[in-house]
Amino acid sequence: MQLNDRTRGWLRHLWRKATTEDDWSRGGEPHPWWDQYSMAPMLSFPRFDLSESSYALLLMGRKTPAWREVYTRILDELVRRHTTHWAAVDWLTQFGPDPDRASYPKKYKGLIPKDLWGEYDVPGWTANGIEPWGRQPDPIGADGNLFFRGFLTLLLGIHRAVSGEKTWEKPFEMVGLDDQTFAWTHSGIATYLSDHWAQNPEGPHCENTKVWPYCLSAAGLGLQMTDLTVGSATHGVYDEWLENIFRKRFLSFDGRGNLKSVGLYHDPQLNRTHRGPRAGGLAPAFYILPQNREMAELLYRNAVASVGWDRRWLPVIGPKSAPRMFTIGLLLAREFGDWTTERRLMSKLGSFDGGRYFNANPDDEADENHDEFGFFFEFGEAYPRGQESALLMLRDLVDGEAGWSAAFNESDSSKFSAPTVEGVDYPRMGLSSAENNETRCTLDFQTYVATRSEAGIPTRFRITQIPDVSVVHVLRDGSPFENWTRLGENTIEIETTVAENRFSVYTGYRADASSSGGAEAGSRVGTEAHLAPARLRPTDLARVSLSQGTANLGCPCCG
Repeated sequence: MQLNDRTRGWLRHLWRKATTEDDWSRGGEPHPWWDQYSMAPMLSFPRFDLSESSYALLLMGRKTPAWREVYTRILDELVRRHTTHWAAVDWLTQFGPDPDRASYPKKYKGLIPKDLWGEYDVPGWTANGIEPWGRQPDPIGADGNLFFRGFLTLLLGIHRAVSGEKTWEKPFEMVGLDDQTFAWTHSGIATYLSDHWAQNPEGPHCENTKVWPYCLSAAGLGLQMTDLTVGSATHGVYDEWLENIFRKRFLSFDGRGNLKSVGLYHDPQLNRTHRGPRAGGLAPAFYILPQNREMAELLYRNAVASVGWDRRWLPVIGPKSAPRMFTIGLLLAREFGDWTTERRLMSKLGSFDGGRYFNANPDDEADENHDEFGFFFEFGEAYPRGQESALLMLRDLVDGEAGWSAAFNESDSSKFSAPTVEGVDYPRMGLSSAENNETRCTLDFQTYVATRSEAGIPTRFRITQIPDVSVVHVLRDGSPFENWTRLGENTIEIETTVAENRFSVYTGYRADASSSGGAEAGSRVGTEAHLAPARLRPTDLARVSLSQGTANLGCPCCG
């Protein structure tokens, strides 16, 4: 398992984004590279860049299980920002009914029931303060705002899965209304989310009065990851909701049992579900997949059939202004082994993804120092569009069928007690692979130059958690390497240069048979998904459009 050049470049950019100080307080503003532009009015808030940036780090951590410190540092910075005013800016500034209801642009019409146009809040307006809940100052502990605590729970679960550290089990402060602060922990948020959901079986509200399958499914995945890493039991509420509410309320079938439509959201106060075409099931399927494979495949197959992506002789339709629709389709196609659709969407995205290496350091104008990578698409912006680029980077990290699902179902926690590489001088140098080979009792890893201007300088790093340092011997590029020293009974330090090298360190380590597997829930593979006949419905995309150039299929909330 190895990180390729593009994922190394994306990691370099995430490091710069995460470790460059910016001000997310009420009096400040996030750096422009944090994506608060995508898919207005629902996703145009910088916190969605935080959560979506974490997915690649989860998968990178599974590819280099013996090197995790850089991912952990970035994740700490993502979580820290998620506790700020700007993370919850919508909940903390959008009070009562939207005063602009009567002047919404026409592109919002697909998001609001026709008969309520001009009298109903558009998705994305949180409406903090409306009755019967009143103004609630805590973004996490509110009755609504499910999407805030749900995606935060997912981010915290990913942090725990990657790092194994209890950093966020210590009480931390969440900034609320008028800069009040509220103490929370990872487990406390998950417990509140689960308990509140149990008290509201129709599903907690994202914006007040709106229950979204997409956001609830992301929250459910956060609970599943929390249970996997912490050992709690919070996820059952999602399973019950998916079967008893989502299947019955949000999916509609014809008389022959074929899927006809997928609900975008439900308003419990009006007892009304705003429906869209089958294509709208694609986005929630991305989060449903690790939790219920059968349901995810039902949604995926119907969405793809409705727009003809699986038909070799038809063009791949959809707007370039919403690349996530193609990205999610591509990732799900790979998960389900739908190689025709996977190849077609790869080609479509390749025609406009704008992937390139670049240098985001404004103080370094040297053309040769293009160590960062991202997808710029056709937005004409100075930095890769955060949310869209983060999702598409998963293409380089998801290996074949069930790769995304495995990350949320198969624990790799044995890595936390195994020999580990620490103290690497990143971002000068990184590791593209790092794994314990229990057959040979070696820790094998490969270094690379992460900042090309630093190539060749001396550097050092440690190998920790070695059972017995007296048995250690080191190979570099296949030859004995003696430039290392012993630091105590379980640690050595290696001195080398910033370069591409292959190291193999004999440690004598073998995982205990009782703990090597970790907790492996496995993907819950159901029976073959029930599919509607493959009738081409290109108009499905148009019917869920935000504008003539943008489809709601590109928005995870709207399908």
